[in-house]
Amino acid sequence: MREIFKFIFKIITIIIYRPKIIGAENVPKEGNAIICANHVHFWDSVVIIVMLKRKVNVLAKEELFKPKFNKWFAGVIGAYPVKRGTADLGAVKTSLKLMENKELLLVFPEGTRNGVAKGKKAKKGSVMIAATSESPIIPIGVQGTFKPFTKVTLNIGKPIDYSVYKNETKDKAKMDELAQELMTEIIKLRDEKKERKA
Repeated sequence: MREIFKFIFKIITIIIYRPKIIGAENVPKEGNAIICANHVHFWDSVVIIVMLKRKVNVLAKEELFKPKFNKWFAGVIGAYPVKRGTADLGAVKTSLKLMENKELLLVFPEGTRNGVAKGKKAKKGSVMIAATSESPIIPIGVQGTFKPFTKVTLNIGKPIDYSVYKNETKDKAKMDELAQELMTEIIKLRDEKKERKA
């Protein structure tokens, strides 16, 4: 079922946004990793999920799961609810389980669409999960306005190793610092212009 939906949405995505992938080789063919991207539009998560070859799970705000169809569809595509603005232990446990199972997890550190532009601080959850589970983070800069029939580019950076911070996850200042550094790298990828093809 998931593969059928992925195929359908991939066709729709290609027609509407003509996505270009740069740095596809930076996504490991196997093993666990957290994918962190800037959040531009509702559809950016869909573009990442359908354009990467591997299965990508995603954390999404809890409100999206309330209609029964949305809840069912979220289960099909591998989306898990997270309570924004709180320490959601359920989301943490789910994330750690996915890392244990050697899967990919998509997280938006901004916590909301265009969070950086709104002056929001990057959320530290992704770096804490990465450090705790000794998982790499793969930064992605999403380029594009998501207006229909305009190009969208995923600029994928090299994996960042957070295993060295495993014993510092309770240091909130350090985690905040790492989260901000990660967001800076993501924005750099977002604004970077490249001509090479992945």
